[in-house]
Amino acid sequence: MVDVQRGLVEGEAAVPDADTFVAGLAAFLERARLDGVPIVHLQDEGTAPDSPIRRGTEGWELALAVGSGEVVLSKSDDDGFRGTGLHDTLQARGADRLIVVGIQSEMCVAATARGALDRGYTVVMPREGHTTYDVPDDDAGGPAVPAALVARVAEWSLGDAVELPQTLDDVTWS
Repeated sequence: MVDVQRGLVEGEAAVPDADTFVAGLAAFLERARLDGVPIVHLQDEGTAPDSPIRRGTEGWELALAVGSGEVVLSKSDDDGFRGTGLHDTLQARGADRLIVVGIQSEMCVAATARGALDRGYTVVMPREGHTTYDVPDDDAGGPAVPAALVARVAEWSLGDAVELPQTLDDVTWS
């Protein structure tokens, strides 16, 4: 779970269709828990002064409850492996396949997926399991890009080494 924090799914800074996204992840988490799948939550420190997920604020809190035995790792880099102990945590649990879900597709989700690929993990990134924001147009004439297209480009940028099930229900654990 990459950066599924209240400041990114609630209020003015919420990703598009945040309620639907969070409900889908909640059901996915419950299924994973029932099947005994190890779960790691990455929590961004939100170091920018105007960040909606700045450490210590309500926005920094995880949007979904952490279950018994689940690990929460704080991170300050897009790549959830850099400086967090994520690799050691996964190795201790015998993981060789990583299902990456969360927020922002083109930033922390893609960076964490790349970090996993670089370390030899099989990466699964279900299409309805990650989301991001619309990219606004800019003063230089760059067009606005809808969030769904930004997410799709993030998937494409990872190449064919990543499994891309359409739905969270399509994800299998092995």
